[in-house]
Amino acid sequence: MRSRTGVEIRPALLLPVLGLAMLAMSGASLAVGYAQLPLGRALADAVSGQVSLPALVLLELRLPRAMLGALVGFSLGMAGAAMQGLMRNPLAEPGVVGISSAAALGAVAAFYSGLSATVALALPLGGIAGALLATLVLFILLGRGASTTTLILAGVALNSFAGAATALALNLAPNPYAALEIVFWLMGSLADRSMSHVWLVLPLMLSGWLLMASTAPALDALSLGEETAASLGFDLTWLRARLIGGAVLAVGSAVAVTGAIGFVGLVVPHLLRPLVGHRPGRLLVASGLGGAILVLVADLGVRLAPIRPELKLGVVTALIGAPFLFALVQRLRREAL
Repeated sequence: MRSRTGVEIRPALLLPVLGLAMLAMSGASLAVGYAQLPLGRALADAVSGQVSLPALVLLELRLPRAMLGALVGFSLGMAGAAMQGLMRNPLAEPGVVGISSAAALGAVAAFYSGLSATVALALPLGGIAGALLATLVLFILLGRGASTTTLILAGVALNSFAGAATALALNLAPNPYAALEIVFWLMGSLADRSMSHVWLVLPLMLSGWLLMASTAPALDALSLGEETAASLGFDLTWLRARLIGGAVLAVGSAVAVTGAIGFVGLVVPHLLRPLVGHRPGRLLVASGLGGAILVLVADLGVRLAPIRPELKLGVVTALIGAPFLFALVQRLRREAL
């Protein structure tokens, strides 16, 4: 099989190569920071249980940041591939059904109510609650046998409502500093996260990944059309339920701990789709690994850039993704002519 660039690709090698690249970027994330860290000594002290400054920096600052970067990127990339496969639309991404906006609204509610100042994990828990509420709305529709078009319309409605409610919270913020804190969080970042955040979202993300991965054969069949997929014995309502549920668990928990990090779920599936033979089912895990790589690389760029305070990660991914989106629209326009 050859990609559009003419380079021959062996599908069996793609996932190992992406996995090794993700591990390399994770190692780089551990090694890079604002101050020099003797990584070998830090690892030795951490393994031996010795309390030292290098070990504390590694375990309390850099390890949670690297792990969350990989977990969040995997969730966004996999969910993007799943949404594009479900919608059969190359412009679909995790936020298309209102997941990201609802999770952000839940976190903003925790900010606005003051819970984030009194309860350690109120912010991510609020985000998860917002995502679960969006799930409930979507599943009510799925229970009525809604079509894909209905789900898209429901997502538009959820996005509009969550955006309006978030803007209302900013408008009614009791002081400008509270509004500024909300805005900074909404920009997305991996800074100042701890292992508590990792353990909170890890089981939710794993559950979401398994649900989405279980739909791989059905997504391949769906690429031939809904009628064809149904004739092959796939229950489309159950397929949508698993995909939406998995995406909500993975992306909702990601947004809950990092804020909004856009374009990952849009860019990565497009880059990797030619390498998997344009098969939506095979693209899921590949896009997850690609998303992890992209987020880790962007976060490394944030830390290496000579700008203080550091740029927000969501801003960097948007700067990467927006030109890509323009190029994609131009390519689709040329293909339609």
